Amino acid sequence: MSFQDALKKSIFEGFTANDIPVSQIVAVLAFTFCIGLYLFLIYKLINKTSLYNRSFHIAMAMISVVTAGIILAMQSSIVISLGMVGALSIVRFRTAIKDTMDLLFLFWSIGEGIICGAGLFELAVVVALLVTAGILILELIPLNKKPYVLVVNSTDAGSEDEIVKRIADNSKGYKIKSRNLKKSGLDMIVEVATTTEKDLIRSLGELESVVNVSLLTHEGEVRI
Repeated sequence: MSFQDALKKSIFEGFTANDIPVSQIVAVLAFTFCIGLYLFLIYKLINKTSLYNRSFHIAMAMISVVTAGIILAMQSSIVISLGMVGALSIVRFRTAIKDTMDLLFLFWSIGEGIICGAGLFELAVVVALLVTAGILILELIPLNKKPYVLVVNSTDAGSEDEIVKRIADNSKGYKIKSRNLKKSGLDMIVEVATTTEKDLIRSLGELESVVNVSLLTHEGEVRI
């Protein structure tokens, strides 16, 4: 027997059709469901978006169960394995992920399904606990700078220097993003890193030429 024949034989013997006991199927899927329920609760605890998508929340938790079922099916036969690979390769997911944390939970759910489907239950629990601990620890680490977007409306086009001076005195850093010069005055948009929000607004409001000051929370990262 050649090396190629021996290799083919070993591969096919590893994927011979096996009847997985019903008790094993139920145990694996039940354990995976518990992991999915755990992800469901953790996502609800950590999620901070203003718009809550319940359907995404449920789908994220149940993906692990579906993935575990696929892994169990792939273990039974090489024909099913190849069929699954072919079927999954043509699937296209068009749902837009608006939050990077959602992407983390989706990948986490799929990974837990694969691990549980392979029967590595201890690893599934360890991964779940470590990922949870990592998320909570990183969430508790304070940021050195709070990012804000400052909008200033002034009736005096020559007041920019004084506005910038007061921004610099009440912030750890700033970056002018936009200047809009009009006959009626000056509009400015500035990215600001500050921990004294009230002092900054009060200082700018004391200028006679400033008619409006708005300080908005910036959802992204500011590098100043």
